[in-house]
Amino acid sequence: MSHARKDYPDFKALAPDIYERVLALSQLVGKAGLEKDLLELVKIRASQINGCAFCVQFHILEAERLGIPADKLNLLVVWREAPQFSQRERAALAWTEALTLLSNEVGDEVYAQASAAFSEKELVYLSSAIGVINVWNRFGVAYRWTPPARRPAARAEAAQ
Repeated sequence: MSHARKDYPDFKALAPDIYERVLALSQLVGKAGLEKDLLELVKIRASQINGCAFCVQFHILEAERLGIPADKLNLLVVWREAPQFSQRERAALAWTEALTLLSNEVGDEVYAQASAAFSEKELVYLSSAIGVINVWNRFGVAYRWTPPARRPAARAEAAQ
Protein backbone atom coordinates (compact mmCIF):
# COMPACT_ATOMS: atom_id res chain seq x y z
CA MET A 1 0.00 0.00 0.00
CA SER A 2 1.33 3.40 -0.97
CA HIS A 3 1.16 6.44 1.30
CA ALA A 4 2.17 8.88 -1.43
CA ARG A 5 -0.19 11.50 -2.73
CA LYS A 6 -1.20 10.96 -6.34
CA ASP A 7 0.67 14.07 -7.48
CA TYR A 8 3.98 12.86 -5.95
CA PRO A 9 6.10 9.87 -7.00
CA ASP A 10 5.90 6.72 -4.91
CA PHE A 11 9.44 6.36 -3.59
CA LYS A 12 8.69 2.84 -2.31
CA ALA A 13 7.85 1.73 -5.85
CA LEU A 14 10.80 3.61 -7.35
CA ALA A 15 13.41 2.41 -4.83
CA PRO A 16 12.12 -0.71 -3.06
CA ASP A 17 15.68 -1.62 -2.01
CA ILE A 18 16.04 1.64 -0.04
CA TYR A 19 12.58 1.25 1.48
CA GLU A 20 13.31 -2.33 2.58
CA ARG A 21 16.64 -1.42 4.17
CA VAL A 22 15.23 1.53 6.13
CA LEU A 23 12.36 -0.72 7.22
CA ALA A 24 14.84 -3.44 8.26
CA LEU A 25 16.77 -0.92 10.40
CA SER A 26 13.51 0.20 11.99
CA GLN A 27 12.64 -3.40 12.83
CA LEU A 28 16.12 -4.14 14.17
CA VAL A 29 16.00 -1.13 16.50
CA GLY A 30 12.53 -2.20 17.64
CA LYS A 31 13.90 -5.58 18.73
CA ALA A 32 16.85 -4.14 20.68
CA GLY A 33 15.10 -4.33 24.05
CA LEU A 34 14.12 -0.69 24.58
CA GLU A 35 10.58 -0.18 25.83
CA LYS A 36 8.11 0.00 22.95
CA ASP A 37 6.18 2.87 24.53
CA LEU A 38 9.40 4.87 24.97
CA LEU A 39 10.31 4.31 21.32
CA GLU A 40 6.88 5.50 20.20
CA LEU A 41 7.27 8.70 22.25
CA VAL A 42 10.67 9.29 20.66
CA LYS A 43 9.28 8.70 17.16
CA ILE A 44 6.35 11.04 17.74
CA ARG A 45 8.56 13.79 19.17
CA ALA A 46 11.07 13.66 16.30
CA SER A 47 8.20 13.62 13.81
CA GLN A 48 6.61 16.66 15.48
CA ILE A 49 9.89 18.55 15.20
CA ASN A 50 10.30 17.56 11.55
CA GLY A 51 6.70 18.36 10.63
CA CYS A 52 5.93 14.89 9.28
CA ALA A 53 2.15 14.54 9.52
CA PHE A 54 2.19 10.92 8.36
CA CYS A 55 4.70 9.80 11.00
CA VAL A 56 3.06 11.81 13.80
CA GLN A 57 -0.31 10.20 13.11
CA PHE A 58 1.13 6.72 12.45
CA HIS A 59 3.05 6.67 15.73
CA ILE A 60 0.21 8.20 17.75
CA LEU A 61 -1.99 5.35 16.55
CA GLU A 62 0.75 2.87 17.51
CA ALA A 63 1.14 4.52 20.93
CA GLU A 64 -2.61 4.31 21.53
CA ARG A 65 -2.52 0.63 20.56
CA LEU A 66 0.20 0.13 23.20
CA GLY A 67 -1.99 1.83 25.81
CA ILE A 68 -0.07 5.08 26.24
CA PRO A 69 -2.53 7.48 27.90
CA ALA A 70 -4.03 10.26 25.79
CA ASP A 71 -2.87 12.90 28.29
CA LYS A 72 0.73 11.81 27.80
CA LEU A 73 0.39 11.91 24.01
CA ASN A 74 -1.32 15.30 24.10
CA LEU A 75 1.42 16.77 26.30
CA LEU A 76 4.36 15.26 24.43
CA VAL A 77 5.00 18.50 22.57
CA VAL A 78 5.53 20.22 25.96
CA TRP A 79 7.11 17.29 27.80
CA ARG A 80 9.46 19.48 29.85
CA GLU A 81 6.48 21.17 31.54
CA ALA A 82 4.35 18.04 31.96
CA PRO A 83 4.62 15.75 35.01
CA GLN A 84 3.51 12.63 33.08
CA PHE A 85 7.00 11.73 31.88
CA SER A 86 9.50 9.60 33.80
CA GLN A 87 13.17 10.54 34.15
CA ARG A 88 14.06 7.88 31.57
CA GLU A 89 11.48 9.27 29.12
CA ARG A 90 12.75 12.81 29.75
CA ALA A 91 16.32 11.70 29.02
CA ALA A 92 15.17 9.97 25.81
CA LEU A 93 13.17 13.00 24.68
CA ALA A 94 16.04 15.40 25.38
CA TRP A 95 18.37 13.09 23.43
CA THR A 96 15.80 12.92 20.61
CA GLU A 97 15.63 16.70 20.36
CA ALA A 98 19.43 17.02 20.43
CA LEU A 99 19.91 14.48 17.63
CA THR A 100 16.98 15.74 15.56
CA LEU A 101 17.88 19.43 15.80
CA LEU A 102 21.49 19.08 14.70
CA SER A 103 21.80 22.82 14.18
CA ASN A 104 22.03 22.91 17.98
CA GLU A 105 25.04 21.41 19.70
CA VAL A 106 24.57 18.01 21.29
CA GLY A 107 25.77 19.24 24.66
CA ASP A 108 27.57 17.43 27.43
CA GLU A 109 24.62 17.96 29.78
CA VAL A 110 22.12 16.18 27.55
CA TYR A 111 24.66 13.40 26.93
CA ALA A 112 25.19 13.02 30.68
CA GLN A 113 21.43 12.86 31.25
CA ALA A 114 21.02 10.23 28.52
CA SER A 115 24.04 8.24 29.76
CA ALA A 116 22.64 8.20 33.28
CA ALA A 117 19.29 6.82 32.09
CA PHE A 118 20.52 4.34 29.45
CA SER A 119 23.35 1.82 29.24
CA GLU A 120 25.97 2.43 26.55
CA LYS A 121 24.37 -0.22 24.33
CA GLU A 122 20.86 1.12 24.92
CA LEU A 123 22.02 4.62 24.00
CA VAL A 124 23.43 3.34 20.70
CA TYR A 125 20.08 1.71 19.90
CA LEU A 126 18.15 4.78 21.03
CA SER A 127 20.37 6.93 18.79
CA SER A 128 19.69 4.51 15.94
CA ALA A 129 15.93 4.73 16.55
CA ILE A 130 16.16 8.53 16.44
CA GLY A 131 18.22 8.39 13.27
CA VAL A 132 15.84 6.05 11.46
CA ILE A 133 12.68 8.02 12.37
CA ASN A 134 14.44 11.09 11.01
CA VAL A 135 15.02 9.20 7.74
CA TRP A 136 11.33 8.21 7.60
CA ASN A 137 10.37 11.84 8.34
CA ARG A 138 12.43 13.05 5.40
CA PHE A 139 10.63 10.68 3.04
CA GLY A 140 7.23 11.47 4.54
CA VAL A 141 7.71 15.22 4.26
CA ALA A 142 9.39 15.15 0.84
CA TYR A 143 6.78 12.89 -0.74
CA ARG A 144 3.80 14.35 1.15
CA TRP A 145 2.66 11.04 2.59
CA THR A 146 -0.99 11.09 3.56
CA PRO A 147 -1.48 10.46 7.30
CA PRO A 148 -3.20 7.16 8.05
CA ALA A 149 -6.86 7.31 9.00
CA ARG A 150 -7.98 6.30 12.43
CA ARG A 151 -9.96 3.06 12.37
CA PRO A 152 -13.57 3.28 13.55
CA ALA A 153 -14.00 2.71 17.26
CA ALA A 154 -14.79 -0.81 18.43
CA ARG A 155 -18.00 0.39 20.06
CA ALA A 156 -19.54 0.90 16.60
CA GLU A 157 -18.94 -2.78 15.90
CA ALA A 158 -20.34 -3.76 19.32
CA ALA A 159 -23.58 -1.86 18.64
CA GLN A 160 -24.45 -4.27 15.84
